[in-house]
This record gives sequence, C-alpha cells and structure tokens, in this order.
Amino acid sequence: MDFLEKLKSFDIPTCLRVCAGTDGSVTFLLEIMTKYPTAVVTEFQHIIPADENMAEIFDVELGADINERVVTLKCGDIPFAHARSLAAINNMPEPVRCDMMKADIPIGRILRDHNVETRRDFESIEMLEDEPLFDSDKVLSRNYRIVHHNGVLMWINERFPVDSRWCL
Repeated sequence: MDFLEKLKSFDIPTCLRVCAGTDGSVTFLLEIMTKYPTAVVTEFQHIIPADENMAEIFDVELGADINERVVTLKCGDIPFAHARSLAAINNMPEPVRCDMMKADIPIGRILRDHNVETRRDFESIEMLEDEPLFDSDKVLSRNYRIVHHNGVLMWINERFPVDSRWCL
C-alpha cells in the first residue's frame, strides 16, 4: 500500500491527517491550525559519524559528519510532534548549514528563508501502539527524505500523538 492510501486508512483526526500527509512544512501548518507560533524545543543536537545506512542515504563516505537533531514542536504549551532529523553536513548549502547548527529553528523555515528548492519523498507511515508519546498511547510515525538537486539533504522521522489535541 502506498503512503497516501495507508494514511487515508487510519482513523485519525483530520488536522493530524493533514500534518502527517503534507509534503510541506509541518511547523507552518501547526501555526495555521492552532493560531500560535510553533516553538521548536531542541532535546539534543550533535554531530555523529555516518554508519552504513546513513552513508547510503546521503551518498557520503562511511564516517562522514552527520548532524543529528531531536526536537519537539509545541504550540502554546501543547506538544504536537516529536522529530529526529539527520543531515549530511557536507551536502548542505553553506547558509543552510549555519542555520541548521543553531538549535530551535524549524527546518521548513530554514529552507524557505534561504530559497532552497526541495521536495519531500515519503518512505513510510505507520501506527505505533507500544511507544507512548506526550501521554498518548497511539502514535503516528512517518519517515521522509528532503531532496535538493536530486541528492538527499535530510532524512526525517516525525511522530505525532493520536488523540484529541488534533480536534482543532
């Protein structure tokens, strides 16, 4: 089953379906839906060496520098998403690299501010029931790649709690 058909098969609130199905900025959509600015709360960010999987995704050498960032997206006091991003340092345009290394700037805003044309290629979407998130037992998880000039700029996993916070 392809990404869209799988997403449509889930019994989830419409606002969550929109965020999980967008090929654009989740932070921007959250601001539209909640009417609050989206805060990016960085849990951690550091440089790690590319393992075999990362080297393949980014077409870099084994051990190349990969920026790993884990954040929570909040609107008001409510957390809406948990995201882990990986980015090959040497594949990023210089202005993007500088902003990516600063915590708490949404990826969509960085790309928009620097006029970097990208596309998002969805890999997978699934419902998780054994990994609670933000007091929700059901979690929708999606993986995708942000592609720039036919190369992978970033790999992202986003997880969304499936509960009433999406009934906006």
